[in-house]
Amino acid sequence: MNIVLTTLLFKACIDQAYALPLQIDNESTEHAYRWPSLLSTLMIKLLGDICYESLFEELNMDVSCIKLFFSKGLGIGIVIGGAIVKIPQIITILKHQSAQGLSLISFLLETCAYQIVLVYNMRLHNPFNTYGEVLFMTLQNIAICVLIVWYTRKRHLSGVMCLGFVCIVAILALVPSSCMALLYASQIPIGLASKIPQIQANYLNQSTGQLSVFANLNYFAGTTARAFTTWAELDDPVMLGGNLLASLLNGILVLQLIIYWKKQPLSTNGSEWTKAD
Repeated sequence: MNIVLTTLLFKACIDQAYALPLQIDNESTEHAYRWPSLLSTLMIKLLGDICYESLFEELNMDVSCIKLFFSKGLGIGIVIGGAIVKIPQIITILKHQSAQGLSLISFLLETCAYQIVLVYNMRLHNPFNTYGEVLFMTLQNIAICVLIVWYTRKRHLSGVMCLGFVCIVAILALVPSSCMALLYASQIPIGLASKIPQIQANYLNQSTGQLSVFANLNYFAGTTARAFTTWAELDDPVMLGGNLLASLLNGILVLQLIIYWKKQPLSTNGSEWTKAD
């Protein structure tokens, strides 16, 4: 009797030992995807399990998932574009050793608005693809502001300006969360007002000076695409309205670049510019 019980117990242990790996294998094959793991892992991180399986595994044309897919793609493209969007403007200034026709007030106000947007999104822990380009454009704008001051023979102000930008970020990081929404709302008129001096200077001079065509075309495309990603991914009408208005003003700058293409300023000697700032 003892031998029989021992035999049965030994058999049960063996069966259990062999059964365990078989169960794991079944479970792993149950969740196998048709696409390579590199692609499937990336798409799951971007879209989530539901939309990935709907679009890539089941090949269903779900409208909400398609909108999310395009929004994520645009967001990544905007961030990449934001990393280089103002580089042509910096190169133009360095190439000509001049910041002629560029409004310092426009770039200062725009940089302050960018800093508010950057800190606001970071403190809300929003996805990086919904605001990442602001980080790069802030750094590029600071460089442009320094170059404008440098080439207008006010070089002693460049260090003070950089210190001021650092202080603004530090203050924004310490502002109570309840006030950040108000600050974000305030940056919209600041950001929009930053375009007015440049638009005015272009109109008064009937020329766009050293304003970069490539940078402004990309900036117009970026703000238009950002309006779409905000509408698709974030339930924030304030951000959406701000992006739509920014797209409108950037469109005006692009239109001025077309109208005043290669025109000389309306000054008698071609060297004196009417400044809006």
